[in-house]
Amino acid sequence: MPPTTEKRLRAHARRNRDTILATAHVVVREQGANASLEEISRRAGVGSATLYRHFPTRAYLLELVLRDRVESLVTQAETLLADPAPGEALADWLRIVIDLTATNPGLATAMTYRTSEAGLGEPCRDLVRAAAEKLITRAKQAGACNPDVQVDDLLDLVHAIATATEHHPARADALMLLAVKGITTPLPPLPED
Repeated sequence: MPPTTEKRLRAHARRNRDTILATAHVVVREQGANASLEEISRRAGVGSATLYRHFPTRAYLLELVLRDRVESLVTQAETLLADPAPGEALADWLRIVIDLTATNPGLATAMTYRTSEAGLGEPCRDLVRAAAEKLITRAKQAGACNPDVQVDDLLDLVHAIATATEHHPARADALMLLAVKGITTPLPPLPED
């Protein structure tokens, strides 16, 4: 195959990939994590086989679509590590997570699922988990967080709140505040039998 033909094919494949990804951003914003892959390929003007060649799984495509939002959460967590009140910093970050998941359908799912696709780098879930772990550890060390709080439980809680309030984002903050009271206030020990 002549080099110019090969270059054109590679450029065409890149354009298809970029078009699919741009279309996926729109469709995921409209339909959330369960956005129809067939709808994405239809709107992008490519066949399903082309979509799957570039994005072999829904989780992989979803992570790419939501990656910038996850990186924003990580950056905000890093900033909050400097807050002099570790418990408040954790609570503030959880509110940021809830606000972002309420306005970005599919984000809570991306933060929950693991993907092992080659070339993606660290999965969104692992990035968010590491950021949350730092804030939780710091809050525990300051005595501002229940020592029994585990990062995976906390992320599951955020996912549950985001899912439960998907169509009522104003409820998300109220539920998160209720949960934070339990997260940041150590519980009394259970009576022994």
